[in-house]
Amino acid sequence: MNSTIDQDLALLAFQEEQLQFDTFTADTAWQLGTLLREAVEARGKAVAIDIQLFGHPLFFYAMPGTTPDNIDWIRRKRNVVKRFHQSSYAIRLILKKKQTTLTDQAGLPLRDHAAAGGGFPIRLRGSACIGAITISGVPMREDHGIIVEVLANWLGQPLNDLMLPPADDMDD
Repeated sequence: MNSTIDQDLALLAFQEEQLQFDTFTADTAWQLGTLLREAVEARGKAVAIDIQLFGHPLFFYAMPGTTPDNIDWIRRKRNVVKRFHQSSYAIRLILKKKQTTLTDQAGLPLRDHAAAGGGFPIRLRGSACIGAITISGVPMREDHGIIVEVLANWLGQPLNDLMLPPADDMDD
């Protein structure tokens, strides 16, 4: 079953509500980063992985097969999460629904911001967004889905309730 933008946005909001942490430490980042690497390797893919509390890098790994371009995509996606406190994929779909861009909507330069899947907010339960988990290297919906899969397993959330269905078009 394919999905619509509104259905995806509702599910993305649910993901962000469910995939929150009671605590988040450097050890948490290391373990999640390692699990993300393993999940991507199991798919036979390559991504760059970045986990930061805003302004404080905790985990970074660029798998063989990635390029400096992936690192720049991470920076730009992380900036979107930092600005909006939502996943970079949710922001992409919001902009797509409104038929606008980050520049037109918020005056943000595209050289520093990317509304593309792969940036996910780190939230402490009952608190604000404190950081981002970001990956780059596979199609954006898959980038997002890998993060959700690993977080759901880590946080003991039922994955079937959280995964996005296939997209209607290859752009997402």
